[in-house]
Amino acid sequence: QVQLVESGGGLVQAGGSLRLSCVASGRTFSIHAMGWFRQAPGKERDFVAGINGNAISTYYIDSVKGRFTISRDNGKNTVYLQMNRLKSEDTAVYYCATISYTAVGDIVTEVRGNSWGQGTQVTVSS
Repeated sequence: QVQLVESGGGLVQAGGSLRLSCVASGRTFSIHAMGWFRQAPGKERDFVAGINGNAISTYYIDSVKGRFTISRDNGKNTVYLQMNRLKSEDTAVYYCATISYTAVGDIVTEVRGNSWGQGTQVTVSS
């Protein structure tokens, strides 16, 4: 079981930026595909972005394409989510997770989170 700890959330004005980090325990980090999910109040937890183990493939939902960038540093057991041009609708608790997924091209068709972090709050004020 991989243990994950997120950090980097906070309060930011619309148009601003934040970078989330997620540090994983264990020696097998590089074999895991990683994902970021978010959950807004009263809504379900939704997939936002994903990256495969060697960082060759990345995936994004349409609403964050061009604004968010997922990356990873396997030497540091860390996955990042750089969020630029933030909007009020990006307000949510953000979770990282190890993921299992299927994709067609750069579109994820199915995704499941396996091990989860505790989440970090991102609040974007308009």
